[in-house]
Amino acid sequence: MSRKVEIWTDGACKGNPGPGGWGALLKFGESEKEIFGFEASTTNNRMELTAAIEALNLLARPCNVVLSTDSVYVRDGIMKWLPGWRKRGWKTAGKKDVKNRDLWEGLLAATAPHDIEWRWVKGHAGDPGNERADALANRAVAERRSER
Repeated sequence: MSRKVEIWTDGACKGNPGPGGWGALLKFGESEKEIFGFEASTTNNRMELTAAIEALNLLARPCNVVLSTDSVYVRDGIMKWLPGWRKRGWKTAGKKDVKNRDLWEGLLAATAPHDIEWRWVKGHAGDPGNERADALANRAVAERRSER
């Protein structure tokens, strides 16, 4: 697993729930790829998760990944909460159903082939990759809204 890929992801939602977008920037050496998408009715947390899933699913073979997100929800979910949720049959510590289980399961599947270092970055604080991912997520929403 010698290929190193850097990924920045972000989600945006105009209303929560409301129309939302996700965006990701992937860097491999000197190569870059930008991806983004839209959902008509969603939440910010769903868009944050979708950005990470879509970016990881683009990788054709196992990679060493540094994935940066400004979402505490994604970071804590993947690094702290998931083992307990799975052990409790996808229930929270308060015995409630885990929200966005479909996407958490999708993220687990997307992470499986890779060695991932999860990094949290403060949003809107000048991190160039995060700013670009944010712009992509917002672009997805703006482009779809202008199509109407």
